[in-house]
Amino acid sequence: MEKICIDEKWIFRNGFVDSLGALNENPGEEVNLPHDGMIGTKVSPDAPAKSDSGYFVGGLTNYTKYIMIPKEWEGDCVGIQFDGAMMNVTVDVNGCKVGSQHYGYAPFYVDLTDYVTFGEENRITVNCNTSMYVNSRWYTGSGLYRGAVLCHGPRVHIANDGIFVRTKEVADDYASLEAEVDVENCTLENRLVEVALTITGESNKDGGPIDKTKEYTIKRVIQINPGKTETARIALNVKNPVLWDADNPNLYKIKAQAKSLGIYRTHFIPEEQTETDEAQTLFGIRTITADAVRGLKINGKTVKLKGGCLHHDNGLLGAASFYEAEARKVKKLKEVGFNAIRTAHNPPSAALVEACDRLGMYIFDEAFDAWGMAKRGGDYSQFFANDWEKDLTAFIKRDRNHPAVILWSTGNEIPERGGLDNGYTLATELAETIRRLDGTRPVSNGICSLWAGLDDKLMANQSQKQNSSEGLFDTTWETVTEPFTNGLDVVGYNYMEDIYERDHEMFPERVILGSENFPNQIGYRWPMVERLPYVIGEFTWTAWDYLGEAGIGKAVYVDENDELAKGNGWELMPPSGSPYPWRCANDADFDITGHMMPQGAYRSVVWGSKKTHLFSMHPETFGKTEVMTFWGFPALFSSWNYEGCEEKNIRLVVFSNAEEVEVFVNGRSVGKKSVNMERPMPYSVHFDTIYEAGKVEAVSYADGKEVSRDELLTTGEPAKIRLIPEKKIMQADGHDLLYVGIEVTDSDGNVVPDAAIALKAEITGNAALAGFGSGNPRTEDNYTDGESESFHGRALAILRADYNKGHATLRVLAEGLGEAKEDFKVE
Repeated sequence: MEKICIDEKWIFRNGFVDSLGALNENPGEEVNLPHDGMIGTKVSPDAPAKSDSGYFVGGLTNYTKYIMIPKEWEGDCVGIQFDGAMMNVTVDVNGCKVGSQHYGYAPFYVDLTDYVTFGEENRITVNCNTSMYVNSRWYTGSGLYRGAVLCHGPRVHIANDGIFVRTKEVADDYASLEAEVDVENCTLENRLVEVALTITGESNKDGGPIDKTKEYTIKRVIQINPGKTETARIALNVKNPVLWDADNPNLYKIKAQAKSLGIYRTHFIPEEQTETDEAQTLFGIRTITADAVRGLKINGKTVKLKGGCLHHDNGLLGAASFYEAEARKVKKLKEVGFNAIRTAHNPPSAALVEACDRLGMYIFDEAFDAWGMAKRGGDYSQFFANDWEKDLTAFIKRDRNHPAVILWSTGNEIPERGGLDNGYTLATELAETIRRLDGTRPVSNGICSLWAGLDDKLMANQSQKQNSSEGLFDTTWETVTEPFTNGLDVVGYNYMEDIYERDHEMFPERVILGSENFPNQIGYRWPMVERLPYVIGEFTWTAWDYLGEAGIGKAVYVDENDELAKGNGWELMPPSGSPYPWRCANDADFDITGHMMPQGAYRSVVWGSKKTHLFSMHPETFGKTEVMTFWGFPALFSSWNYEGCEEKNIRLVVFSNAEEVEVFVNGRSVGKKSVNMERPMPYSVHFDTIYEAGKVEAVSYADGKEVSRDELLTTGEPAKIRLIPEKKIMQADGHDLLYVGIEVTDSDGNVVPDAAIALKAEITGNAALAGFGSGNPRTEDNYTDGESESFHGRALAILRADYNKGHATLRVLAEGLGEAKEDFKVE
């Protein structure tokens, strides 16, 4: 079907629209989609979800747009495709309810054919409801956060997401493919339909086109009875195929055409005027196998998944998803060494999947965080029994062509893992449903320890600390969860690395994946992943910071006799340990602005980077006991600004993949040490010294020769601000984004790492300020009002292009420091 973007100029309102009167009472606000209706609202210490939502409050919102449906479309089919809408959505046309959708992450299609008036404007109103507290364990956002597409086609047309191309074999210079094209017949007659497929090269790893001589077309004729959908199955053979993997993201495009040839009664009656529908999709040619002997193989080559879990939000943008935002995230993760992401814990946006296809990033694609047993009182569990098959099918059909998707997940830490609520058979049923839709990829599930999921009798003897290793000392977990793993090709282990080898003895054919892993343990866990062939990778929680689940990552420093020192960090966990205004999880390799944290530097070194990374710890923490949550990381800073702490003890921490590190303070050697390779933090070395302002350098050596170095400087006072745009030109498509880093510097241009300066951003011209703020995990900032404060000397502005060509100017004013300005083209 023809796809027409209708993201421009919707009217957004708070509340529920049930009549024209409700529209007339509130003029609303004009917005462009994608749009998050929650991110610009006030946070509150009384938010029902508290730290789960980052203290944001849900509610009722609605979107209205008047759409002209041409007269010439009369007799055709019309609908709207949503890639996701948050949540409990109803869709109205001219005041009549025509569709609904509960799950906020699944794509869905609403057929408008029998409701619109052709040749006139039709009112489309979408009501969204996030007021069913508490509906999630993290920030969800609200509204039409993934945009909308108007679909139009003839009565005989290719079904939405109706093309599927799978690679059967690659051998002898040929790729054997099989294509399926689902075609719907919305007429009252039996139809013979010609289905034609054309394959063309889309792009290679450098972004250029694949050789156009590879284009070719093949056809098939099928019969479709009235009101039915039939599948055309077509074998394809591609000579000298260019394969897709994360290092070589070569893509093809397949275009399908469905031509209604005529009616079949007792014989074929051709039509004088034939109608043709068309659809196309990207795909890649690659193979996947996974077994306990050879591990995971992509195109016959062994791959270990260097993975990170990602929630769906985009930081300052809230939940709104744009290709540019998702692509930026993927690029930065690849720079650290990631080759895989897990879409925790829900279907991602189509924009993220496309970015992974084009840039080369494997996807562990997840369906649900809850099944029939609730994790929060207002979550999807209340709709799961009726909706799971519909939502799972829509999700799989949308993503199954994408080569980046290499692994499906039916869920995360599902309470039914112990068999409650028919969990054992349901687990198999979900896996088999995926296989019917796509048998080319392994199916998994992220299973955790038994801190929940058992009846009261069994639970009484279990540790109830979330994802604690307590309770894994015997084989109860293996016995209880074994029926749940029936149907899984790969068993996901959340935070249970200590039992990998034991479980291999019990289940020698089991393929194991670290589906979630504590971020501070990568140094001593990763060598085990590389050593064990049946363990195919791990996914840190998390790769990128996110809104909600606030403060699960913390490290504090107390006296050894402090009560906190007697625990293991549980007292710091939310909700009680994350009071208002905690907003972000604070557990990731990158903060919400895309600035790499010390945790990310450490991971890059473990994965082989030769760079040296030097950090300091605040002198006030010296000699104190570190208390850290499982998702925390030591409190390290890229700073040598500790005015008032002269002559005090201070610790320096260096991450290095070399053999030795030497540290110099103002040119004097503090000492040279071998890099520690033991738990708890291999690939690191620390030096204790006396703080004095100036310059600190860390130099890494291998075989006595310098490998790399890093330095910290004592900066001057904040003197000015610097804008660092990541590009200078935006496309005038209403969706393109431009990221501008903001740095507070001294007079010599050095970032002042302890600068907390009030900032104000203003945008003029053909762009809007889509987000403005910092990576501060504790803040009351409204990311949409243009006001913030630098955090560790940094902030970020995100510009969004409008639909008109021209220019845009960003001005950022810093209290006491003047302003900085940048001009951009919109074309």
